[in-house]
Amino acid sequence: MDTAAHIAALRREGQLLAANAEAAGPDATVSTCPGWQVRDLVRHTGAVHRWATGFVAERHTSPRPLTEGPDLDGDELFAWFREGHGLLVEALEQAPDDLECWAFLPAPSPLAFWARRQAHETAIHRIDSESALPSGERTTIGSAFAADGIDELLRGFHARERSRVRSEEPKVLRIHATDEDAVWTVRISEKPPVTTPGAEDEADCEISGPAARLYSAMWNRLPLPQITGDIDVARLWRENSAV
Repeated sequence: MDTAAHIAALRREGQLLAANAEAAGPDATVSTCPGWQVRDLVRHTGAVHRWATGFVAERHTSPRPLTEGPDLDGDELFAWFREGHGLLVEALEQAPDDLECWAFLPAPSPLAFWARRQAHETAIHRIDSESALPSGERTTIGSAFAADGIDELLRGFHARERSRVRSEEPKVLRIHATDEDAVWTVRISEKPPVTTPGAEDEADCEISGPAARLYSAMWNRLPLPQITGDIDVARLWRENSAV
C-alpha cells in the first residue's frame, strides 16, 4: 500500500471511530480494552493523533512524550477527537515527500511511516469502538489493508528489542493470510523474533485465516483463528505479543 492509500484509510477509520463512539456514548464499556469506557478510548486515540501531528507538521526530529488527552467528556470530547483527527489527515496530505522527522519503525520515509502507523492505530481502535456498540456490528476491513497491518506488527513492532515474544527453545511460527496468499515466517528465540515474508522453514505452528480475521486476532482483538501444529507456540504468541 502507498502513502495515499494509508491516508485514505486513516480518514475513513477515524470517521467511523467517532461515529461509533457517539452512538455508543462515553459510558459504554469497550470490551476489547478491559477497564476502558468509550471516553478512555476516544481520549487515548485523540491524544495519539495530536502527538503524531506534531512530528509531521512541526518536523520534530527526536522523540517527544505522549501526553494525556484533555479532561473533556461527551460531545466536547467527541468534537475534540474529530478536530485532532482532521488535523492529522491534513498534516499528512500536505507534508512533502522528503519530510524529515522522527519515526520509530523502519519505513521508506518518515511520511510513509506516519501515514501507515496512524492508519493502523486508528483502525485497531475503530475495532475497539465497535465492541462498545450494543448491536455488535463489524465494519469490513479490506484484505490488502489487513495484510499490511499484520506485516507492520510482525516485521515492525516485534523486530524491536522490547518484544516479549521469546523462547529458550527456538520455535518457528507461520502466519498465513489465506485470501491474500500472504505468508510470514516468524523465528522465535531468546532474542526478538525475526520475521521474513514467505514460508521459508518447516513451522512448529501455523496460524491461518482470512486477512481481516487474522488482523484482529494478531492485534489481540479476537481469538486466534485456525491453529495447526504445536498449540503452545500459538499460546506463547497470544500471551506475550501485546504492544
